[in-house]
Amino acid sequence: MPTYKASILVVDDAPDTLEVIRRNLSAADYLVYLAPGVTEALELLDATPVDLVITDLKMPRTSGIDLVRHVRENMKNTEVMMITGYATIEGAVEAVKKGAEEYLVKPFTETELFAAVDRVLGKLQARRAAQAAPAHKSSTMHGIIGESPVMQEIYRAIEKAATTPATVLISGESGTGKELVARAIHYNSARASAPFVPINCGAIPGELVESELFGHVKGAFTGAADTRAGFFQTADGGSIFLDEISETNFSTQVKLLRVLEDKEVCMVGATRSIKVDVRILTATNKNLLSLVKKNSFREDLYFRLSVLTIAIPALRERGNDILLLTKHFTAKFAAEAGRPVPEFSDRALDVLRNYPWPGNVRELENLIQRLIVMIDAAVIDVQDLPSPMRFTASRENRLNRTLAEVEKEYIKNVLASVAGNKTRAAEILGIDRKTLREKLKNIAVG
Repeated sequence: MPTYKASILVVDDAPDTLEVIRRNLSAADYLVYLAPGVTEALELLDATPVDLVITDLKMPRTSGIDLVRHVRENMKNTEVMMITGYATIEGAVEAVKKGAEEYLVKPFTETELFAAVDRVLGKLQARRAAQAAPAHKSSTMHGIIGESPVMQEIYRAIEKAATTPATVLISGESGTGKELVARAIHYNSARASAPFVPINCGAIPGELVESELFGHVKGAFTGAADTRAGFFQTADGGSIFLDEISETNFSTQVKLLRVLEDKEVCMVGATRSIKVDVRILTATNKNLLSLVKKNSFREDLYFRLSVLTIAIPALRERGNDILLLTKHFTAKFAAEAGRPVPEFSDRALDVLRNYPWPGNVRELENLIQRLIVMIDAAVIDVQDLPSPMRFTASRENRLNRTLAEVEKEYIKNVLASVAGNKTRAAEILGIDRKTLREKLKNIAVG
């Protein structure tokens, strides 16, 4: 059932049918309007916008097909369902062609009615979410876009984390936006005017990690021609974000623990430590606690890093946020390309909404950018999406056929392609006409 009170107009010339549908939908907390015919329905629609029109097919004077077409061509934010007691394939096809999203045959059960209504209203909600620009705080925070309940929890966690100097461990799958959360914490904190320094620990060669993080003095190692400050000194007074913290080695982990405990760093090759005032934010796409149990990560460091924890949900868990993000990225990349913002068909939006997104927000962003570059049409449809997102009918495994069966089928296909011309077929097959005749005799006998 919908989380909002959707409005539904039911149109049918049979009073009993109107009453049954009204009673069922009202009990499910829908706002229901009734009309005994198309004329009355049009008058009501002129005065009152509704989310869904459920109309009978055959009615006196004007048919339900005309009402379907009227709604489709005049009302952008209203969906249509067709019901009929005179089911025919032709009627169903015409209803769908004119724009009906569902086609129910009387008598239908309460379950069938609710299932169809939910599907249609779900599509309407998805389209509205895709069209809605995220413009208020509940839907965006420092580049994080989302209105789903799970993202509202993330926003609240960010606001709480920003009020304290405690370390924060941000977890989540690759591509979920862990750095964006870290940035939001920093720029909502008292350190907002100081540097925010993001570091990808997995991208720094193991032998250079300590030098990059803590700096080095001249002559500390081969190639150290000058004394150079590390990222911790650069972030002094602000925040440092250590992404992929699980990739650090034990030696680096020991030094990070000292920074947390003593608020000081020791440059590589130095004999004295330097005091630093840095808030440490970390992130990982791995389960650090399981690494601790495997002795792959220091337990004492884990507990110091995870004073506060924020787990970012995967994109597939965020409902219509997928469509908000689609809207955002489409507008962004269309502007960069200097072209009009294309729309997505309802079917394409449905595919995006239900795709599992293993690469999360980063995968969606890359997809939209590619579509904007490659697709020139004003409307992006399912056919424009990558093949893994599209339905593919299962194919029969035909590897259990004999060689004779494969040859027989191939010869028939070649003959068909040349309209039975045996001379041309023999040329394509690379055999003479006599051999082809013999093979055709065997095929006929077989």
